[in-house]
Amino acid sequence: MNSKKLRAATVLVHQGRDRDPSTGAANIPVYLSSTYHHFEGRAGAYDYARSGNPSRDQVEEAIALLEGGVRGFAYASGMAAIGGALSLLKSGDHLIAPDDLYGGTYRYLTLVLPQQGIETTFVDMTDPQQVEDAVRPQTRALFLETPSNPLFKITDLRAMVDIARRRGLLTLLDNTFMTPLLQPALPLGIGVAIHSATKFLGGHSDLLAGLVTTADEDLANRLKRHHNALGAALPPFDCFLLARGIKTLKVRLEAAQNGALLLCERLANHPAVAKVYYPQLNDHPGRDVHFSQATGPGAVISFELKDHKQVRPLLETVKLPIIAPSLGGVETILTHCWSMSHAAIPASVKNELGIRESLLRISVGIEDPEDLWDDLAQGLR
Repeated sequence: MNSKKLRAATVLVHQGRDRDPSTGAANIPVYLSSTYHHFEGRAGAYDYARSGNPSRDQVEEAIALLEGGVRGFAYASGMAAIGGALSLLKSGDHLIAPDDLYGGTYRYLTLVLPQQGIETTFVDMTDPQQVEDAVRPQTRALFLETPSNPLFKITDLRAMVDIARRRGLLTLLDNTFMTPLLQPALPLGIGVAIHSATKFLGGHSDLLAGLVTTADEDLANRLKRHHNALGAALPPFDCFLLARGIKTLKVRLEAAQNGALLLCERLANHPAVAKVYYPQLNDHPGRDVHFSQATGPGAVISFELKDHKQVRPLLETVKLPIIAPSLGGVETILTHCWSMSHAAIPASVKNELGIRESLLRISVGIEDPEDLWDDLAQGLR
């Protein structure tokens, strides 16, 4: 079976390996061994679980197939995956990143990278000229996130790839929101695709995982060396859960996106709501760019209430959504960005970016959207 010729929905189900070659089992076994016997004193395909594990191979092959990469890497969390991808930089390098991005990434770029001698400049990446102007002789990479989290700013990935190629830069994209199903990154020319697989790829809020892949053999070799040296590999049982989650990504994401479309329309017309951020809206900035590089708007919406004092009653009233700093689960997750997902960003910076206390993000699950709306409407009253 040549998986590279199959359509995405089929690859999701069968992945790189869809049965155990030894027994024919319909699921790859969970290999819990930490080490492997060297027959006749010679190392085989596996020697120590940090360096490789058959359970991990399955999800690493899956993300490479879905994104069009040559090799994938599974990490113990989404942030470990971001750290692994950024290990391609070295002391003295300069990085350009979006001015509004996930709070955990902001914390890593502002607290960890400076200790490693790597400086980051934050710019509005919806404006390619700002990116051009920020490039220095020491600049080595562009870190991208589109749609941005939580304001859904749209970055033109082709424009960023063009800048990177002309300036000799690496492009790294956090593709968590869109997944490879809606926005395959590597075919657009992105150098390294990153996913918090905790979210849509896992899909059930029952594991932490991160995935990285690239279509460049040299980058893959460098990522492998750091992955092995750091040891932040995804454990075997979590690999099993992730492989199982990936199989249903298409049906989950389609159902959640349909629900998001309904909630978006009703939130946009609700008297308590000041603004809705979602690429499907006709007046959303960057809408045309988004749909030139993605096939759908996704299943996450941000919306701003007219009065931040309405936030607390809403959070106390709703019954169906999980109130938490996450997204991409089968259950709807409601997040207060100011105090949860973006708590790591200083208040002054959040206010400057427009991430206000009245802003909420909702990751729509696969519940009946009419039930979700009834619950939300009750809270908004």
